[in-house]
Amino acid sequence: MDKYAVLGNPIKHSRSPAIHAMFREETSQDMEYGALLCPLGEFARTVDRFRAEGGKGLNITVPFKEDAFRYADILTDRARTAGAVNTLRFNDDGTVLGDNTDGAGFIADLNRLGCHVAGKRVLVMGAGGAARGILKPLLDEKPAYLFVANRTVAKALALADLFPGIHAGSYEDLNREDPFDILVNATSGSLSGAVPPLPGNIMTADAWAYDLMYTSTGRTVFLDWAQEHGAGDVSDGLGMLVGQAQESFRLWRGVSPDPERALKALREMLKAGS
Repeated sequence: MDKYAVLGNPIKHSRSPAIHAMFREETSQDMEYGALLCPLGEFARTVDRFRAEGGKGLNITVPFKEDAFRYADILTDRARTAGAVNTLRFNDDGTVLGDNTDGAGFIADLNRLGCHVAGKRVLVMGAGGAARGILKPLLDEKPAYLFVANRTVAKALALADLFPGIHAGSYEDLNREDPFDILVNATSGSLSGAVPPLPGNIMTADAWAYDLMYTSTGRTVFLDWAQEHGAGDVSDGLGMLVGQAQESFRLWRGVSPDPERALKALREMLKAGS
């Protein structure tokens, strides 16, 4: 039986084993998928051991995505662009493929929701790894305008240099911007109950608001703020989590499971606190 796992520290909270168990059942794959706690500073040694024990692939979560980037022998274009790897595939010839499926999962979830980027004005809040992983996929969808806002302006400007076509600045600069059709919160603020300092008139009528973070209720403080200020549709990032897992599964197994069933079951699990 082929072995896969999600590797991180901490790792007990990960929903990846539940998602991949549903994918395995749906597609009748002969595989197992577990959770692997990796001691800090022991990434390469832990991965080497997993491979020696017959491991075929790993999902990588915090804080090891940059370690995985350096570990891989071959990088996909989207991994190279993101500067991070969240999926490793151990090839039969002994090489290691590193991929980043976060951006693909994000765009797949937007499409699932009926939120189409083409021709829209898009605002991304945050300039860390989460933002970097979704910017190229967003640009590929041909928005009319894409702006990255961040408290530390230099980080936002660095992303604009890295991705031609992106505009960047501070949250204060947003007071001089026209309203946006799609707002994406790529900060971790929702985990601590913080909302980016956005102008109240930053959204067009019936704008979309999306938070990369997810909660048991599907609500975050940012999404609540967005609805209070006129957003027509809001979504947390649970669908992105399932979407990136679907893309990893396809990379490993050559089949693409239906995300809807897993997403519905996962939402119920979260609501039940299991």
